[in-house]
Amino acid sequence: MADAIVMRAPGGPEVLRLEAVEVGAPGPGQVRIEQTAIGVNFHDCYVRSGLYQTLALPGVPGLEAAGVVTDIGAGVAGFAPGDRVAYFTSGYGGYASARTIDANLLVKVPDGVDDRTAAAVLLKGLTVRMLIADVHEIGPGMTILVHAAAGGVGLLLCQWAASLGARVIGTAGSAEKAALAKAAGCDAVVLYREEDFVARVKALTDGRGVDVAYDSVGRDTFMGSLDCLAERGHLVNFGQASGPVPPFEIARLSQGSYSITRPMLFHYAKGPERLGEMSAALFRALGDGTLAPPPPMVLPLREAGAAHRMLEARETTGAVLLDPAG
Repeated sequence: MADAIVMRAPGGPEVLRLEAVEVGAPGPGQVRIEQTAIGVNFHDCYVRSGLYQTLALPGVPGLEAAGVVTDIGAGVAGFAPGDRVAYFTSGYGGYASARTIDANLLVKVPDGVDDRTAAAVLLKGLTVRMLIADVHEIGPGMTILVHAAAGGVGLLLCQWAASLGARVIGTAGSAEKAALAKAAGCDAVVLYREEDFVARVKALTDGRGVDVAYDSVGRDTFMGSLDCLAERGHLVNFGQASGPVPPFEIARLSQGSYSITRPMLFHYAKGPERLGEMSAALFRALGDGTLAPPPPMVLPLREAGAAHRMLEARETTGAVLLDPAG
């Protein structure tokens, strides 16, 4: 048996309830993991609220975790009991103290990376790798806009983009968060609650705008992000913390020959080979100091609902984890 957060209906954070669940032996191609750190993501909030109806109910939410392999099924190669591993999966099931999972979803965690760091950065760090290398390659001389620059993805995105020579403009909701974003490599941070971020970005770029706008906020910032683009600029919408983006006229893009992408990491990191390449790049960035994530906020597994409340209220900076042993 294992402890797990089981969701039986969509709703508020109160629908996330701790229950005992049975974890069977791993089947062919699977491993059993005792989990030590579980990542919490905005995607989880969308699933819990019913905005994303992608988890069969009743079910266990959660996309990523780290832990230790305790058993392997037939045909598994490359993993053995005792291996430290991490994963992300569109199949959910992460909010649990133990689980079985397909071995081809796992990456081995290097000795220099602890379990909490692995769980805190795998999904977010691979997302950033996708954003700066695959969706729109970032390099010297570019100017980019990063919304929610002090968030879990935002801080890593600012660090990695700045290391590539880009000028980074961030947005944040408080002076405290602005200071974190500046420390992560932002050249300037706009306090969006106090000033018009479009006007401020235009002023900071002498009216030109930015080459790329990375927008994980969605409804509240989407049209403003378009207005921040330079000619032939690219808007990357990779989240909707404030709600889904409403329909708009595609002719709106002709204002500056803009382009828009709505990437999903599951499509970019599909398959063990591609996942291995991307995770290797991420772990190199952690090892050489390109990425220096702040310590995550850690709550006991039973307080998953509280973690969702804090995320949705934008009270967090950096990553949020659940501790199965807490």
